[in-house]
Amino acid sequence: MTTSLNFRGAFASAVFGALTCSLATLCNAAEPAAHQITVKFADLNVSNPQGAAALYARIQLAARGVCPSFGTRDLSSTVLMEACVHKAIADAVAKVGQRALFEVYNARNGQPTPIVLAASRY
Repeated sequence: MTTSLNFRGAFASAVFGALTCSLATLCNAAEPAAHQITVKFADLNVSNPQGAAALYARIQLAARGVCPSFGTRDLSSTVLMEACVHKAIADAVAKVGQRALFEVYNARNGQPTPIVLAASRY
C-alpha cells in the first residue's frame, strides 16, 4: 500500500512538472520578440475618413506581417495570432493619434479601447 502511494505521488509530480514546462513554452511562444514594420503615410491625409481608412488598411496589413504564424491551424494558434494582430493595430493607431483613425478603428472593432477614448478627448 505504501509503495502504491509513493508511486502515485511520484507520477503526479512528474505529470505536473511536464505540464508546467509545456505551459512555460506556450507562454514564451505567445510573446515572441517584438518585430516592427514602419508604415509610411505621408502621402495620406489622415484627418479625413478616406485617408484614415487607407492608413488603417496599411496598419492592418503590417500587423499581419509582424505577428507570427504558428504554422498550425488549431484554435489556440489562431487565437494567439489574432490577439497579436489586434494589439499591434491598437498600438499603431494609438501611436499615430489621429481622431479620424480612432474613428475607423472603433468602427471596425465595435467598441473603443480605453486608450482610444483617452486620446480622442483632445
